[in-house]
Amino acid sequence: MDFLTITGIAVALAMDAFAVALSAGVILHPVTGRQLFRLGFHFGLFQGMMPIIGWLAGVGMKQLVTTYAPWIAFALLTFVGTKMIHEALTHSDEDGKRQDPTKGLTMVMLSIATAIDALAVGFSLSLLGIAIWFPAVIIGFITAVLTVTGMLLGQKIGSIWGERVEIVGGVVLIGIGLKILLQTIPFQ
Repeated sequence: MDFLTITGIAVALAMDAFAVALSAGVILHPVTGRQLFRLGFHFGLFQGMMPIIGWLAGVGMKQLVTTYAPWIAFALLTFVGTKMIHEALTHSDEDGKRQDPTKGLTMVMLSIATAIDALAVGFSLSLLGIAIWFPAVIIGFITAVLTVTGMLLGQKIGSIWGERVEIVGGVVLIGIGLKILLQTIPFQ
C-alpha cells in the first residue's frame, strides 16, 4: 500500500478525533501544553493501536467486532456529549469547576470512541495481506497532529463564542456517534 493511500486513510480516520478535539478546545480555553499533549498522545495512541488489534484479530472475530463496535462508539460519544451539554447549561460540575476531557475516564472513553472505527481498517489490511506496523504509525501520528490542531482551533472558537459553542460541541459528539451507528445499519 502506497504512502498516499495510507495518509488518506489516516486523515479519514482522524476526522472524528479532530471534531472531538475541537469540542475539547472550546471547553478548555485556554488550553495548556499539557492538555494538548495528553489528548494528542492518547488519541494518536488509540488510533494507532486499533488497526493493530483489528489486524491481529483477523477474520475470526470480524463479525463480533463489526456488530458491536458502532454501538459502543455511539454510547460513549452520546454519554460524553450529553455530559458536555449538561455542564454547559449548568456552568459547572459537582466541584464547581469544568471537567477536563483530557483526564481520566472521559479521555479514555473519548479515545476508544474516536478510534474504534480503525478496527475495521485493521481487519481490511489483514484480509489484504498488508503489514500493519507502518500504517498504524502513520495513522497514530496524523491523528495526534489533527487532535492538537483541533484543540487549538477549538480554543479560538471558544474564546469568541463562549458557552454556546460548548452546547454545539456536545451535539456534535452525539452526532458523530449517531453517524457511526447509522453507517452500519443497512437501509433497504
